[in-house]
Amino acid sequence: MNNNIKFTKNAIDKIDHLISSKPIGTFFRISVKGGGCSGFKYDFSFDKELKKDDQSFQDKILIDNQSLNLLDGSEIDFKSELIGDSFHINNPKVKSSCGCGISFSL
Repeated sequence: MNNNIKFTKNAIDKIDHLISSKPIGTFFRISVKGGGCSGFKYDFSFDKELKKDDQSFQDKILIDNQSLNLLDGSEIDFKSELIGDSFHINNPKVKSSCGCGISFSL
């Protein structure tokens, strides 16, 4: 499986900051889940457990193989904007997204 995912410096810095306030051994998990008005949505969470189908990035970020396949070729960034701070995923596989930008279709 191709692990062609890029993380910007802003994304890594924010993940480092978020993990620093959690217990030692906590991972930052990125996954793609079914839901939203367009079919899929990104999920960001913390996890203490490395599962057998997880891939590890930067020794602190976990992505399961199914999500990794959907994220292949993506760039993950963190942006501070007037409307708020959030992670942004530039995913070349996305065909369309909903009006609010929370969900997408492939």
